[in-house]
Amino acid sequence: MGIPVMILGESGTGKSTSLRNLDPQTTLVIQAIDKPLPFRQDKWKSWDDENKTGQIIVSDNWQYICNVVKGSHKYGKTQIIIDDCQYIMANEYMRRCSETGFTKFTEIANHMWQIIMSAQSTPPNVSVYFMSHTEQGEGGKTKAKTIGKMLDEKITLEGMFTIVFKTVIDDGRYFFSTKNNGFDTVKTPMDMFSDTLIDNDLHTIDNTIKQYFGV
Repeated sequence: MGIPVMILGESGTGKSTSLRNLDPQTTLVIQAIDKPLPFRQDKWKSWDDENKTGQIIVSDNWQYICNVVKGSHKYGKTQIIIDDCQYIMANEYMRRCSETGFTKFTEIANHMWQIIMSAQSTPPNVSVYFMSHTEQGEGGKTKAKTIGKMLDEKITLEGMFTIVFKTVIDDGRYFFSTKNNGFDTVKTPMDMFSDTLIDNDLHTIDNTIKQYFGV
């Protein structure tokens, strides 16, 4: 079973920047929205689907993403990043906005569920990071952004994760929060992190998570 992790935060708060120290040779970035990485990317190239080389895929097709996630370990990819994952749902919704009825919400929820399940089906040494924008839910709680209540009734995204971080900016420094503050959905296993705020360095964080689980 792989290790799915959710990272929540608004645009510009350090989600994508946290990739900066990961090894491009073992990392695959799936972008729902095509955009440059926010650091020098000399070693980060577009994915060659024929030769199975490269680091960056641009796609919001849920079936393709599932196949990539489930098969990427065969090509030495042990860190998979799904950036702006809320746009996988939003883009499908916009393509289907002319459809009447509520079936599309169930299907969109199922498609995201399938992607998360594909992350769980990877080998134990594979970690899959879902990066999402946030929104205010009921009671003012900060949660993963979706496409609204109709979808939230079908699936609670954070409920499918053992590890949920949230970005924090403090005095110009960028951190991930590891502890729930009562108004968000942050959670990490007991004793995995001793500090409430940790540097937004996915290389260090990924090593800590894998050591904790013994992989």
